[in-house]
Amino acid sequence: MASSDTEETLESYGTDIGERTSSLSRAREWVLVEADRLLVAAFVSIAVFVAFLILDEVGVISFLNDDSITRLAGGMIAGTFSLVTLVVSINQLILSREFAAAGESENQLEGVMSFREDAAETAGVPAAPASPTRLLELLTASIRDRAETLEDAVDGCDEELATPVKRYTADVQARADRVDETLERATFGTFRAVSAAIGYDDAWQLYVARHLRGRYGDDLPAEGREALEELIDALELFGVAREHFKTTYLQRELTRFSQLTIYCGVPAILAAMLIGFLYADLGGPSISVDYLPLVVSALIAVVVSPLALLTSYILRTATVTRRTASVGPMLPQKPADEGPFDVTYAEESESGTPTGSD
Repeated sequence: MASSDTEETLESYGTDIGERTSSLSRAREWVLVEADRLLVAAFVSIAVFVAFLILDEVGVISFLNDDSITRLAGGMIAGTFSLVTLVVSINQLILSREFAAAGESENQLEGVMSFREDAAETAGVPAAPASPTRLLELLTASIRDRAETLEDAVDGCDEELATPVKRYTADVQARADRVDETLERATFGTFRAVSAAIGYDDAWQLYVARHLRGRYGDDLPAEGREALEELIDALELFGVAREHFKTTYLQRELTRFSQLTIYCGVPAILAAMLIGFLYADLGGPSISVDYLPLVVSALIAVVVSPLALLTSYILRTATVTRRTASVGPMLPQKPADEGPFDVTYAEESESGTPTGSD
């Protein structure tokens, strides 16, 4: 495979979680992935509370129609029951993945142990650490070390070979340092640790490394070829670890979401029933009309709390899943008509050297 004469980049192309260019994108990123999910859910409930008060104040809605409010309360009770039932079904689906026969459990254990042995060998340690965050740190350090070795190996090589390799290794080292700094301040179970692993663009780095191996493998010195092979192995291991820990984290998140929904579901149903009881008296609402909008709006905010939780958790899980929709050097987020290395069928690897564009 070879590059065309068009300018191409050896720097990372991937979509980093947390990459922001404007205030709007920062706010969007905060709501989608960075903020605590309970905080986002609370914000949604408060927004509903305020919205109903404003609509009542401007005369768009009224809390004085007994028939409308009681029908609304009945609908909210039915909707909350349906939502809680849906969440319980999701929880059962998650739990079903935890049930396995002895043979399946043995195969899973063998796969995990094999991966841990490969990681320990790559990182040069007696055994891979038990902490997922620490394991990711070791793999990141391994990637950086291999990239540095590859960079040193091409110091005396022709500029046509050394320039793209050094640009690539410089980007690998910079991004590895950034992820390592984040992981040092994180613990597994928090989104900071998972976002650091997801945001690391190992797919792009693996893609470029394989391209460089196919294009310049015969021209690299022996030390450089060995460092490039080890870099590819380390990137592959990081991708496997990232996917495993991402799946584990999402299982934990969805399980926590199920628990919180049950905790909020009972108060939500009781709040909806209370709305109906407030209007059960034939003489009208059982509390003062002056306080009615405030009380009913607050009860409606409680009723929508399970839906607010669903919204906050689905926003994050869907965003994470969309941004990591492929494994390995596949880049679905890149337009199909773009490079990064424009190649044609059976094209010889001796044509032009790829050049970078900043």
